[in-house]
Amino acid sequence: MQMREFQQLMKELYGKRDSKRGIERTLLWLGSEVGELFDAYQKGLPKEQVMEEIADIIAWTCSVANLLDVDVEEACQKKYQAHCPRCKAKPCHCPFT
Repeated sequence: MQMREFQQLMKELYGKRDSKRGIERTLLWLGSEVGELFDAYQKGLPKEQVMEEIADIIAWTCSVANLLDVDVEEACQKKYQAHCPRCKAKPCHCPFT
């Protein structure tokens, strides 16, 4: 499945709920999912559970993007264009900070 197809699926599945919930509360859900991924990593949970958390983050990111009328695939292609957006190298040569 391509990213654009996944984003459309999230719109079909959850678009009405997301609109009703609003952007601020949808962003809170996204933040909560990031926290769940961090917890899963810290607890050393099995890969399957970590994968579920990553999928949830991508799904909620698509929900936020849908509310903001942003095409996630286009945004990623535009920003990264096959190299690091800061140093323009592949792989990245930016100094660690």
